[in-house]
Amino acid sequence: MSDGVKVVRDGHVLEVTLDRPKVNAIDVATSQALAEAFRELHEDKDLRCAILTGAGEKIFSAGWDLKALNAGEMQLDNWWETDDYGFGGFTGLTENWALNKPVIAAINGLAIGGGFEMAMACDLLIAAEHVEFGLPEMPLGIVPDAGALQRLPRRIPHNIAMEMFLLGRRMTAQEAAHYGLVNKVVPKDKLMEAARQWAASIAWSAPLAMQSVKEVEREIECVPLRQAFARMRGDDLPIYRKMLKSEDAKEGVAAFVEKREPKFRGE
Repeated sequence: MSDGVKVVRDGHVLEVTLDRPKVNAIDVATSQALAEAFRELHEDKDLRCAILTGAGEKIFSAGWDLKALNAGEMQLDNWWETDDYGFGGFTGLTENWALNKPVIAAINGLAIGGGFEMAMACDLLIAAEHVEFGLPEMPLGIVPDAGALQRLPRRIPHNIAMEMFLLGRRMTAQEAAHYGLVNKVVPKDKLMEAARQWAASIAWSAPLAMQSVKEVEREIECVPLRQAFARMRGDDLPIYRKMLKSEDAKEGVAAFVEKREPKFRGE
């Protein structure tokens, strides 16, 4: 795949690498390429999860390509309408309400601005020890409205999020782990190994059950507990309904009783 995105299939896992020197910045074409990778993940029944990482060891992504923005190749006013960023919005992830398959972010370096927003849109985050997160938009006269304003105050304490918004201070991987923003911090030479181990575990599990978790969680987010139960029981949740009736559910129970490894087929 072109436009700074490399895609490799490894069994049930799709590895997506943002490779756009020098800082893995994202313009419209690169966002569309990422979106096509995640569309492939969404539509291919043989794929069960993805790993998203950046090329090199210094920068995961610096976010929006400001040079392209300055040159008029990207728009700022109503950018989500004026430019086509592809399936799932910016980077194919930040507004992807259809993708039920898990995405692991293997964060190899600085995650800045839109790069940070892209990472937060993933389901599991593993960061190398030297990683820092930052939102430098304020001195540019803009705000991080592709996910940070929406997601960050829900993931970490509100006042800490406001520090990052208003003061532009960076957060280390260790502090991010402290707040639960990232799941795991590892040495940089162990990053992809850790991500692939988690991806292998996800790929082994029953696909419909794994996808149901994302579908249900998206539906009940920020909903009071009693209403959350009602929505899960009564709303249109096709993957969850399919999972309850699936052959995989029968297989999982039978394998447990028979003390053998289950063989899941996503059906």
